[in-house]
Amino acid sequence: MHRRRLLSGAAALTAAAALTPTLPGTARAAARAVPPDVPPRAEITAVLRRVADHWIGAHTDPGDNGWANATFFSGLLALQRLTGSAGYLAYARGWAEKHAYGLNGGVTTRHADNHCAGQAYLDLYEREPEEEKLTAIETSLHRMIYEDQPDKNDDWWWDDALHMAMPPFARIGVLRGDPGYGEKLYALYDHTKRAEGGPGLYDAATGLWYRDKRFLPGGITSPAGRPVLWSRGNGWVAGGHAKTLRALPRGARHTAEYRDTLVRLVKAVAAVQRADGFWNVNLADDTHLPGPETSGTSFFLYGTAYAIGAGLVGRDTHLPVAVRAWNGLVTTAVHPDGFLGHVQNVGDRPESSQPVTYDSTANFGVGAFLLAGTELARLARS
Repeated sequence: MHRRRLLSGAAALTAAAALTPTLPGTARAAARAVPPDVPPRAEITAVLRRVADHWIGAHTDPGDNGWANATFFSGLLALQRLTGSAGYLAYARGWAEKHAYGLNGGVTTRHADNHCAGQAYLDLYEREPEEEKLTAIETSLHRMIYEDQPDKNDDWWWDDALHMAMPPFARIGVLRGDPGYGEKLYALYDHTKRAEGGPGLYDAATGLWYRDKRFLPGGITSPAGRPVLWSRGNGWVAGGHAKTLRALPRGARHTAEYRDTLVRLVKAVAAVQRADGFWNVNLADDTHLPGPETSGTSFFLYGTAYAIGAGLVGRDTHLPVAVRAWNGLVTTAVHPDGFLGHVQNVGDRPESSQPVTYDSTANFGVGAFLLAGTELARLARS
């Protein structure tokens, strides 16, 4: 066993064909072969419990309330909802109480990373409604909408922000019946999608997203001169859309655009899935640090499984993508004792936190895996 490294936290693409990986023909055929149906829910749940229990056992102190750890708790509370585990609820409650349901940076923060903890606080509020659980996250978002530079909409300058902050805006707006939250959410989202750095971070030709303006056409490219479309960055986008759509009423303003954007992303990544079920860290260049990577793959599984369950994409076409991803994660990344490996740690591009190995892990990667597995379990037979 390798020593475990526990980690803390050109031109625009003009056609989907530009993203097709250069796999050998036999590997490409294998990647498109239809795998078995979704494993039984009990089998999926057993793997998820093993991974969650390993992380909790190794972290008696539940940690900080930053975005990385908050993503873990988002996944843990999704698993708690699936299993009804009192132990998972107690662990999450203990973490939130340790931080007095507060935000990193306080209630004046506008930074999306600091709002990520609000997702777990909202989950805990749903189980045990107590208003003080929402005081900090609601106050912070309310200030952005109504008090502190309400016309400022350039806060989400990187695509990760969509996962961190879209869901709290959507959920509190629905909870309070205040459309101002949904409109502010869309104003921030629209700037990121279309205006950040000029044309926006969304590549309408492919349905994929650049991490930030440094990677827009004419900026940073891979060593082979191809675009850099970071797997986990696009995974954050998929996760943010899925969580937001789950929170919003189907007929709410802007949901049609959110649905269309998620569908385009899910279809784009399906076209570049590896034969082993994973995705490379650079979706546009399969020679750029190739190898299995768990966090981006988990978020793509999460977004794909959500889209299938919500009827946004065809089950027959996309269920094989989800099952391949799950099988790859379980057979390659999950250790026998539940340790989750092949997680690229904190960074902003494929080169960050390399090398990614069997023994590389991180809290947000575990959270992404738990989100993915619980969403897949919704599609499974009981």
